[in-house]
Amino acid sequence: MAGVMDSVNQRTQLVGQNRLELLLFRLDGKQLYGINVFKVKEVLQCPKLTIMPKSSPVVRGVASIRGGTIPILDLSMATGKAPLSDLKNSFVIITEYNTKVQGFLVRSVERIVNMNWEEIHPPPKGAGRDHYLTAVTRLDQELVEIIDVEKILAEVAPTSEAISAGVIDVETQSKAVTKHVLIVDDSSVARKQVMRCLQTVGVEVTALNDGREALGYLRKMVEEGRSPNQELLMLISDIEMPEMDGYTLTTEIRGDARMQGLHILLHTSLSGVFNQAMVKKVGADDFLAKFRPDELASRVVERINAADQTA
Repeated sequence: MAGVMDSVNQRTQLVGQNRLELLLFRLDGKQLYGINVFKVKEVLQCPKLTIMPKSSPVVRGVASIRGGTIPILDLSMATGKAPLSDLKNSFVIITEYNTKVQGFLVRSVERIVNMNWEEIHPPPKGAGRDHYLTAVTRLDQELVEIIDVEKILAEVAPTSEAISAGVIDVETQSKAVTKHVLIVDDSSVARKQVMRCLQTVGVEVTALNDGREALGYLRKMVEEGRSPNQELLMLISDIEMPEMDGYTLTTEIRGDARMQGLHILLHTSLSGVFNQAMVKKVGADDFLAKFRPDELASRVVERINAADQTA
């Protein structure tokens, strides 16, 4: 297992090239799953778990790992399947999402594969509204499912979406009604969180599912003689998305003189291994870890006030 993970921290060169690496694993059954290596801190044999009273059934317990206490979530249960048995022969993938560390209990861990985001596709439309997939791909004729971890975490440990008093004032809200924000995220849960936050601020919101769709939306605007720089207050984009990631989307926008002035905020769950230098390299204006409603609302309020001063 050490051989699989020993180079995880040396793979940042993939960022910005519309590429990713997936750590492949299985739950009970033959289905193959993948998780972005950038989210993975460590893989280990399932340690001894201590049961936590009153916690979600999905949390099989907590483990003491490297001096910290980490909740261990059963990914099989979290996606509506039977709980994993034989924990001693199972594995835990330690991850960091949205500045929080947790372990995902899986049956087996296979290998790391290098892929292009163009090979990662949205789930089939017939998957239904209750599925836990954020993307799918194929590898050696085998379907690989990428789980919507943000949806799982929102169900197991919901975070408050309320914006604190004082973050938005009446004057800003009156200005906001004339502003339009484009948001891009492949997770339906994340899109809805951002939309609700921005609608509380008062801006008009357009929500799209991935970078390729967003780039097409912006290019259509300029082809119609409209200016994204003037019509849109800002773009708030996830980084990890099928078809085209947020880094590549930012690079494409900055390379087009007709839209290169658009303000771009990268809104990401890649908190633990986030490469700030990479954000500057591709030309994004700002970044923010998910999901912090006060901070997100504050960034939008700042843009509203800046646009008002410019006008």
